[in-house]
Amino acid sequence: MSQPMRRRDRAVTDPQKIDAIIQSCDCCRVAFATDDAPYIVPLNFGFTWEQGKRVFYFHGAAQGRKINLLRESPVVGFELDTDHRLNVGDTGCQYSYRFQSVIGTGRAALVEDETQKRQALTLLLAQYTGQTDWAFPDAMLDRTAVWRMEVLNLSCKEHP
Repeated sequence: MSQPMRRRDRAVTDPQKIDAIIQSCDCCRVAFATDDAPYIVPLNFGFTWEQGKRVFYFHGAAQGRKINLLRESPVVGFELDTDHRLNVGDTGCQYSYRFQSVIGTGRAALVEDETQKRQALTLLLAQYTGQTDWAFPDAMLDRTAVWRMEVLNLSCKEHP
């Protein structure tokens, strides 16, 4: 369950604006739970809506700590931020920092189906290039882990 936002005047609740903020980001930080300490990884991502829910896609090596943690505990935290700029003031206390951010939790799972993997990788590349006409050789798909994160809850905030 999420905590109420302290500065409600900075909350963004319009779904279209939240999606625009997500799409303007170039990194999604995903936090995994471990027995001894949280593990946070900055990742490239693709984003879409599926069956009325926000879904993120990620890719990486098919082995390693991230994949092991994903298999152990599918609930993850995530954070994105963008539009950073210093707001200048006459005194130190009048300075502030402009930003837009999205934080939340999601349920992650590996994508095994090759067709879904291709679609997810296309979404990921579209996030950064705007292009959707990509070919993915079978050998590359075999070596690449693709996973999806269905958003369970999120909050969005901006400081102009």
